Amino acid sequence: MALTSYVVIAIVLGVVFGLIPAIVAAFLRNVEAGTIRMVSWLHGGTVIYRGPGKSKEIPLLTTGTTLSSKVINVDLDITDQTADVDETGTPRPIKVRVLASAIVSVGDTDALIKTAANRFFAKPEPDQVSTLTDLLSSSGRRAINLLTHDQLFSAKTAPAPRALPATSALPAATPGTSLTPLLAPAATMQAMQAAEDDDDPLAVIIRKACSRELTDLGLIFNSLNIKVVQSEVAEARRRQSAAEAQANAEIVAALQTRRAREAQLEAERVISDRQRELEQTRASNAALIAQAEAKKQDALAVQRTSELDATQIAQARADAERVRIEAQAAAEAEAIRIRTVAAATAESIEKVNAAIQAGGESYFRYRQVEMLPQLAPAIASALAEAKLVTIASDGRGAPEATTGNIAGVIQTVLAAQLVTRGGLLDGAVENGASSSRLPVR
Repeated sequence: MALTSYVVIAIVLGVVFGLIPAIVAAFLRNVEAGTIRMVSWLHGGTVIYRGPGKSKEIPLLTTGTTLSSKVINVDLDITDQTADVDETGTPRPIKVRVLASAIVSVGDTDALIKTAANRFFAKPEPDQVSTLTDLLSSSGRRAINLLTHDQLFSAKTAPAPRALPATSALPAATPGTSLTPLLAPAATMQAMQAAEDDDDPLAVIIRKACSRELTDLGLIFNSLNIKVVQSEVAEARRRQSAAEAQANAEIVAALQTRRAREAQLEAERVISDRQRELEQTRASNAALIAQAEAKKQDALAVQRTSELDATQIAQARADAERVRIEAQAAAEAEAIRIRTVAAATAESIEKVNAAIQAGGESYFRYRQVEMLPQLAPAIASALAEAKLVTIASDGRGAPEATTGNIAGVIQTVLAAQLVTRGGLLDGAVENGASSSRLPVR
């Protein structure tokens, strides 16, 4: 019993999760982007669904049709004659060929969609394209017959924009109402008129010419893209323009070449002037350099002379200083020698005197007798050379004064001999004295 319950529950769940989605999918159908779903009911009513979305349909009670809402691109190749006239008003048509691409699509209103479903999409696809090509080509031929050659080749026409109607021309609004609904149609017409005025004249004429035929098929005209407009006149003008452009380019190139040559000549002239000025400057600088070098040599000669004079002066000063130093040294040496001799002589004399005082008169006389052979010639020579003049003023007689003078000379010679020959000095040294000079009495 329990197993049967589980089976029933499983069957119910399978029905719920399997049958219900199928039923919902049968009642709700997907409408893809770029498509339109038309659902017709038994009572004759039609509901239009625009994708992306879902459409409500009941099997056996409704009939659904899917239409494409994508744009349709139609290529046009139109050959016809323009409406040109000459100055006298005589027609002079020009054969032209226009290659264009027109874009149409299904209308936005439900009425246009129903018309397109019944009149356009009911045909096979090749017939659809052929119908649109014939319709747009005929409208293009009529447009070409209404335009001149220059209008076809003009970029855009710019007619004066039409102004909105004056406010006074609008119906007066009753109190409590707004003027926006009244102005909306006028604004829409103004925008449409501005779009037409800004478009190419061929596209404007084709749009106006085929609007009714497209509306009868449930379609609307979106745009016309003119790819190429060909004609013999245009080709001749193109060649003429190319020749003129080439001529202008050659003229410009020639002018540029001439200007470049003039600029080059001017630059060469300026360079030549600069080079000449540079050479002159170099020559002037060379002369200045030569003068400066001569002055430099003179200055060097004067400097060398001055250095030589300074060297000689310095040498002379050095020699004089050296002579002065040598003389000073010699004088100092001589003075030292004299001082040394004088000191030695004085010391000798002092020591002789001391020896004499220590030895007594007997020692002195002994030394005199010992040196008599040496003293006698000296005394005789001294007496021979002496010129004695005796003046007695102390009460003594002339003989006594003369004898005293002779004794003085003998004593002086004796003392000198004792000192110079070392006789007395040697004896004094032996007795502890170092003097070699005797006092004169």
